[in-house]
Amino acid sequence: MSRSNMRSYKLARPAVDRLRSLPYKFINRTFAVLCFLPSPSMSTVDAVKSLSQVLGAVADSLAVAESPAVALLHDEAVGAEISTRLRGPNSGAGDDNLCRWLYDTFQSNDPDLQLVVLKFMPTVAGVYLSRAVSRQPLAGFEAVLLALYAYETVTRGNEAESLTLPDLSNPSVYHEGKASPKKSAAELTVAVLSPVLEPYGTVRSTKRARIVGVALELYYNKISSMPPSSKLAFCEFCLAWVWQGQKTCEAKEESGDGKEPEPAPARSYNVPFPWELFQPAIRIVGHCLLAPSSSEELKAVAYTAVERLYLRATHDMKPQEILAARSLLRLGKMPGDDIAEPTITANSEYSEEALKKSAQLA
Repeated sequence: MSRSNMRSYKLARPAVDRLRSLPYKFINRTFAVLCFLPSPSMSTVDAVKSLSQVLGAVADSLAVAESPAVALLHDEAVGAEISTRLRGPNSGAGDDNLCRWLYDTFQSNDPDLQLVVLKFMPTVAGVYLSRAVSRQPLAGFEAVLLALYAYETVTRGNEAESLTLPDLSNPSVYHEGKASPKKSAAELTVAVLSPVLEPYGTVRSTKRARIVGVALELYYNKISSMPPSSKLAFCEFCLAWVWQGQKTCEAKEESGDGKEPEPAPARSYNVPFPWELFQPAIRIVGHCLLAPSSSEELKAVAYTAVERLYLRATHDMKPQEILAARSLLRLGKMPGDDIAEPTITANSEYSEEALKKSAQLA
C-alpha cells in the first residue's frame, strides 16, 4: 500500500468508527448502511451467544440444543420475544442491536441461519412499511432489507426471473392430424416474474417497494421451511397493509335506510401497495391458503387476507392485481377434490379373501 493510500485509510477508519457510534438521527441517510459494516463470518454457536447478549436468559436454552440453528428456527419462546422487540416503538433504528444481529447472521452465509433471519422477514417488512410512510428513521430495518436484496441480486446474476409459456397455436402431439403442419421456428412466450435487479446502496422512497418486494420473494422461495407462526404473521400484516375503508362501504349496503353510517375506524397509516409488493404478497398468501400442510386457522386468516387484497386492488383500479386476487379467491372457495372409495363386495376379485388366495397361488 502506498503512503498516500495508507494515510487515507488512517484518516477514514476513525471517521467510520465514530460514525458507527452515533445515533441514526445524526447520520446522513446516504451513510446509514455504514452502521452495519460486514463482519467476519459467524458460526451457529457465535450467533446463539450474540443473541443471548441481546435477548438475555430467553435464548440460553438454545446453546445446549443438538442443532442450535434448527432450535432457533422453531423455538416459540425465542421467536415470540424477537417478534415483540421488532414491533417495539424504538425498533429499527440505526443502533438497534437486534437488527444488527439479523444483519450479521444473514451475512454468515450459513443456510440454516439465513432461514432464521427469513423467519422474521414478515415482521421486519410489516413494521418497516407501516412506519416508513411517516418518515421515521429506520436504518436498522433498511440495512437488513438491503442485505437480503444484495444477496438476491448476486444470486440471480443480472438475469430476470422468467418462465416460458406454451404456445397454444401449435398443434398438440396428442391431436396431430394426418397432414403434418409446416415446420416453422417456434416463437416462445416468455413471462417475466421479476425484472433484472439493480444494485442499491440505500433505500429511497421510489425504490422501497422494489427492495421489500425482493426480500419477500426470497422469503417465498423458502416458505416451505418456515414455521406456521411466521406465515400467520405475514397474513396478519397483509390485513394491516391494505386499505381499511371498505368497512364503511359494507355498512352502507347493509343499512338500507339511506342514512350515512358512521365511518369505520381506520388505521393511522395507508401503505402504498404497487405490483412489486402485491405480487410476492399474493403468492405467499396463496401458499398459506392452498398448501395441504396449512392449519385451518392459517387458511382462515389467509382467505381473509385475500379478500382484503382484492378489495384493495379494486379500490386502486389495477386490472392485473384484480385478476390475481379474484382468481385466488375462486380457488379458495372451491371444495376439495374428494375421491370416492370403491365399494368392494365379498364376491369381488379385489376382496380381502380373493387377494389372499391369489397371493397363495403366486
